[in-house]
Amino acid sequence: MDSLRLGYTVRGKVRDAQTGRVLEAVHVSVPGRHHATVTNADGEFLLKSDRRIEAVQFSFLGYKSQWVPASDNLKISLVPEDYTLAEASIVSGDPGDIVRAALARVPDTYCPQPELLECFYRETIQKRNRYTYVAEAVARLYREKSGMRQYYSGDAAALEKSRLLVSQRKRDTLSVKTQGGPQMVLNCDFLKNPALLFDEDEMQFYNFEMDRPAYMGDRLQFVIRMTPAREADNALYYVVLYIDRENLTFTRIEASLDMRDRAKAIRAILVSKPMSLRFFPEEATIVLNYRPVGDQIRLEYFRSTMRFTCDWRKRLFKTRYTAVNELVVTDVRPEAVPILRKERFRSTDYLNDKAEEFLDPDFWADYNIIEPSESLEHAIGRLRK
Repeated sequence: MDSLRLGYTVRGKVRDAQTGRVLEAVHVSVPGRHHATVTNADGEFLLKSDRRIEAVQFSFLGYKSQWVPASDNLKISLVPEDYTLAEASIVSGDPGDIVRAALARVPDTYCPQPELLECFYRETIQKRNRYTYVAEAVARLYREKSGMRQYYSGDAAALEKSRLLVSQRKRDTLSVKTQGGPQMVLNCDFLKNPALLFDEDEMQFYNFEMDRPAYMGDRLQFVIRMTPAREADNALYYVVLYIDRENLTFTRIEASLDMRDRAKAIRAILVSKPMSLRFFPEEATIVLNYRPVGDQIRLEYFRSTMRFTCDWRKRLFKTRYTAVNELVVTDVRPEAVPILRKERFRSTDYLNDKAEEFLDPDFWADYNIIEPSESLEHAIGRLRK
């Protein structure tokens, strides 16, 4: 890769204009190009491009979108979108019918043609409040046309560059691995894999309820909640769907695994563990953001969070862990070339088995990434010692 490919940069920080709090996961992009990133937990971003950046666009659910001239160290204040009663009067309809109508449009609105995406992917694990594991990668995601195959998907992920840092403390020996790496994003995309949530056999287990509308930029969104209505053999989800009112495209999906039946929840998220280790899941959530591109949408951002406690039998105290996986689409390749089978990252692979050591401080010089937060940078420094 040409080291000057992304030689122009803009950095800054994004806050709520009313409260001053920093805003995480705000989508930051260069208008008219595909280069993009999201803000970190401190509201900070660093956006890179192969050409001079004249303007930067910011978009976030519930806030007015902004385009601002590029400059050094941007300070952005996003304004919450007003919601008026006049608009409430036109937000109506059966929520289940709205969801089904939006799903019927997915083949035309989501991956109507194959696409090849460049992405940044990160996995972190915290033991209590201390990071014990960080793995990062630039990946390619190939998305074939929606509905192309019923029983087999050609969607695939491949690593371009990756690195890893793991705590060497003996007391951090609990092995927590995320199976699938960037491939997990493809497996958890409810729109490309409707059997996970959206086929009729699965949807019969849910109630649908209309919630208060929200804005994405200047576009009003239906907000629909799906809640478990009756028992199923598998663990169900509590789901919030954001659907564009005008063109019935999905904007965001938030899914939280139902933890009331612990045995079902464990089957859904745990692959394996030592016999003497006891595992207690507390939270498992998935967030998918989709970016509007005309009347179509493209995957923009993915985040999964899992919180759980573990203890070894005969020990007095439990230990709390938090595992977070994030992916942001940073570029769109001009040619949608399928990923060769020998390059594919399999669902059964683990990123920490493939990543290199965490050494070069300029490792991501030629890529857009999610900037590490201050706490993550501090953790990386400690883990390297």
